[in-house]
Amino acid sequence: MADSFIHCISHKFPSNSSILDVLYLPNNSSYPSILKSTIQNLRFLKPTTPKPLAIITPLDYTHVQEAVKCCKQIGLQIRTRSGGHDYEGGSYTSDVPFVILDLQNLSDVHGFPAGICPTVGIGGHVTGGGVGNLMRKYGLASDNVIDAIIVDVNGRILDRKSMGEDLFWAIRGGGGASFGVIVAWKIRLVHVPPIVTVFKLTKSLEQGAINLVQKWQYISHNLSKDFYLRVTISTGPERGMIQATFNLFFLGRVDQLIKMMDESFPEIRVTKEDCIEMSWIESVLYFAEYPEGIHIEALRNRKISSIPISYFKGKSDLVHKPIPYEALEELWKKCSDINSPEIVIIDFHPFGGRMSELLESETPFPYRKNVLYGILYTVIWESDNKDGESSRKNINWLRELYQFMTPYVSHGPRGAFVNSKDLDLGENDVSGTSYSKAQVWGSKYFKKNFKRLAIVKGEVDPHNFFYHEQSIPPLVCHAQSKFQKCNYEFPS
Repeated sequence: MADSFIHCISHKFPSNSSILDVLYLPNNSSYPSILKSTIQNLRFLKPTTPKPLAIITPLDYTHVQEAVKCCKQIGLQIRTRSGGHDYEGGSYTSDVPFVILDLQNLSDVHGFPAGICPTVGIGGHVTGGGVGNLMRKYGLASDNVIDAIIVDVNGRILDRKSMGEDLFWAIRGGGGASFGVIVAWKIRLVHVPPIVTVFKLTKSLEQGAINLVQKWQYISHNLSKDFYLRVTISTGPERGMIQATFNLFFLGRVDQLIKMMDESFPEIRVTKEDCIEMSWIESVLYFAEYPEGIHIEALRNRKISSIPISYFKGKSDLVHKPIPYEALEELWKKCSDINSPEIVIIDFHPFGGRMSELLESETPFPYRKNVLYGILYTVIWESDNKDGESSRKNINWLRELYQFMTPYVSHGPRGAFVNSKDLDLGENDVSGTSYSKAQVWGSKYFKKNFKRLAIVKGEVDPHNFFYHEQSIPPLVCHAQSKFQKCNYEFPS
């Protein structure tokens, strides 16, 4: 299959392009470094992890077109990688013969409402919604998309007009790589003041951290849209120490911030000395925890990152009513237990503001009105033994914590963020078919929007060429004629 693919791609490249500039095979000296270059999770960088038959790093849209056409012709699966930040490795692993389409060279960026983590690529970020510091003011990154360019299953290059509004709706939050290869986004730019204000305040248990988190639950979603006050519960510098860090981003000056915080959250006791005024772009470096004094050009360099590569596993939740104080106490105890993972990070992301003003059906991302905040649970460990015992232990611990949180988070269904992909979702479905599992995780990520996403998938990719472990499955119309009512079914 590899020889057939190489023969195909070699003949399809334009005459002015060299295949050697973008194609990496296992026998190339650069292949290992290209494969590893954006992998963030060491769980999927083991000798036993399946490797691609080839890696393509396109320099222009025609390279993407021909890669799609050849993979389809030969019968190879294609995995699209943007930042390599996929929580479950789905953008660069597969159990069947596959090719990686790595979009790292398609990286001309001019600025937009985006996220916090510097290693996330724009492709996965936007197609999964795009949570960030500006979401309470301007909504998600996907809410601000006004056009896109996609290479579809037939290798056609389509913009918003030619792809149609249904597909344009689906790619703005419906999960990455289910509908084609998105090679460009056009995103509405938004206004930020010349100076913004930030702070990070860390509180221990003895300093009343649980009381502060409890109060935060009642006020964070009701603050002015200019506020984004996130809480991170995490392991401290000593084993068993758990602390809460309040990260604030404010679209304004420090004097105004102090006044508004004294009125809405006096218990946190923020002072001028705790705050820093800076430009918006400097705040991106600040929250990504780059070293102080580093130039903003570091954001363009994939090799400079504040986040070390490690083993990790994540899960997520949505919260519609405050978690009781007693449950927060128990959460604290579980995280500080001697048997807990080396590093535990639980992020509480506030909603409200602009997020409450949009309908659930506006884009595939359904979590809008009445959501107080989202939770992202992450456990991190630095090494694993040969039989994977460390990984199993840490992942099982997180699963138990997730089970403990069940009574306190959303239900009917229990919500989750598609950008925090979790292959556990749907695994306990009793019928065990791939489509029944998809309906479980699909409802958690997208609620009622899942069916519409599956219908769009059935229209643009009915044979499921763009597949990964949690890609949208095609829901196909089985009406015998155009006069019949369409009965949608998953293919058998």
